[in-house]
Amino acid sequence: LPILFPQQSGLYEYKIFGGLADCPPKLCADVYMDLEFRKQWDQFVKELYEKTYDGEKIIYWEVKYPFPLSNRDYVYIRECQEMDVDGRKIWVVLAQSVSVPQCPEKPGIIRVKSYKQSLAIESDGKTGSKVYMYYFDNPGGMIPSWLVNWAAKSGVPAFLKDMQKACHTYSKRT
Repeated sequence: LPILFPQQSGLYEYKIFGGLADCPPKLCADVYMDLEFRKQWDQFVKELYEKTYDGEKIIYWEVKYPFPLSNRDYVYIRECQEMDVDGRKIWVVLAQSVSVPQCPEKPGIIRVKSYKQSLAIESDGKTGSKVYMYYFDNPGGMIPSWLVNWAAKSGVPAFLKDMQKACHTYSKRT
């Protein structure tokens, strides 16, 4: 559901509330944080890795875009914390784009310089999880804002379905 319509970009920021049935919160957090496994289940990953620069873990992620659009890449920091809030276990993941000289822009790929995400996962009281996500990115380039907003609106539910499937196969491989 769109919450803000920033004048400067014309792009929405999103808050998403959802559920992942039969996926316990720790499993969801593990799947979400496992970059190597994500390469297997996320069809849009072209390149994804984590490196340490100046003592800080940085993630590089190149996303496949459909023809005729150029791929996008992200350079960001991410942290996951397991929290205890009044006896409730909540996994919180924060991510934000950063500029790192050791990760220069690549020709033909558009760098997403404005990316921010907050994710909270907790038990739904049964065998699954409740998920809250705040998300914003500006993909840059010459994509009309209506197309970016449509892609985000349709892509997030598809991502949650893919993640749910990934949780089921992850539990089988561990």
